[in-house]
Amino acid sequence: MVRKLIALALSAAAVGCAAQQPWSFNLGDFLAAKELPYDSPPQVIYRIDDHRFVTLEHYRDCNHGETFYNDTKRNIRKMLGIGYFENFQGKIINADPSGNNIALPVAFPPRLVCGDRGCTVVLFYSTDGGENFHSIVYMPNSFDPYQDSKAYTIIATNDSIYINQKLGETTNQTETDRYPMIPGFVYFSKEKLPAGKRIEFDVQAPTGLRTPSGQDHITCDTLIRPTNPDVPLNQDN
Repeated sequence: MVRKLIALALSAAAVGCAAQQPWSFNLGDFLAAKELPYDSPPQVIYRIDDHRFVTLEHYRDCNHGETFYNDTKRNIRKMLGIGYFENFQGKIINADPSGNNIALPVAFPPRLVCGDRGCTVVLFYSTDGGENFHSIVYMPNSFDPYQDSKAYTIIATNDSIYINQKLGETTNQTETDRYPMIPGFVYFSKEKLPAGKRIEFDVQAPTGLRTPSGQDHITCDTLIRPTNPDVPLNQDN
């Protein structure tokens, strides 16, 4: 479901991107690749705690790679996609003390052309500690997801995910939506929310919460590069 949703959002977006990239790199080929051939070493770009973290791997640079959610205690390793999570520029707070609810928002690489209707952008969420991830749309029609993601703060608590959006560059006003996290319930499915549960709009965002590691933004060492940045890409890699 998640990969189909993102693929639909990008199908039109990738058209014409080649002209905006260096001759040796085609963004459309990159987004369509099943895996990447770059020999760059893995980087931890977002850490929840000592055993839960996201790595960027096989990357051409900090915006073009594969990302994986890792939990070394539970032996979990889940691919988040190619060119997605590493491009989120906003704030991420995973503050569920149980570790069950996890939120990992994505964006798309710089210079992506989103077409006349814009791109649909999601966040990945889990209610079972990362065993399974599903998706919620947090940015429905962005024409520049990379830049627009800077306005968002995504917060996971013991019972909810909050999507907080700053409403302008010259204002401190924000708007927050709350999605209840229910074990076993999947948004975008035909199933209805259980009785007494509902999505709430324009609520008060929680304050004073932090990720156990203290990290609230994605970080990446831009000086680390592969030795083969211009290796050809195709969908059959």
